[in-house]
Amino acid sequence: MTGIPDFTEAECQLVAKTLDERYGCNVPMEGADVELKLDPDSDRLTACPALYWSQRGAEFVVCKVAPSRFRALFFYDSGEQFGTGRTEYDNLGDCVVTLLQVQADEASGRAGACQSSRGCGGGGCKSSAPYDGPIVI
Repeated sequence: MTGIPDFTEAECQLVAKTLDERYGCNVPMEGADVELKLDPDSDRLTACPALYWSQRGAEFVVCKVAPSRFRALFFYDSGEQFGTGRTEYDNLGDCVVTLLQVQADEASGRAGACQSSRGCGGGGCKSSAPYDGPIVI
């Protein structure tokens, strides 16, 4: 037992509401457990609760690393993982909104590269999801 509490019902509702505002629909989330290296000077992995969802070709994970401390990432496949540029957040709402903004920017860049003459060269885009812009709350 690591002592890291699970996501509370209020935290789950906050994430669900943020996703609903972003995508305009109910996005199913799943609880998960992940192992993270919390101390950069140690090889020890710590089991942490996480929330997982998938939307428009991307997979998202928000991890709780301590009470009121969160980490987030999204990925398209195991070789393409993206963070937010920040190691941890002390506000879950900020964590999720930033994660969604970074993913929207990445999706926009992919769509732009595929639409430009120098882009995919007719090979098609990895993501066909439309870009809805950043979330505004």
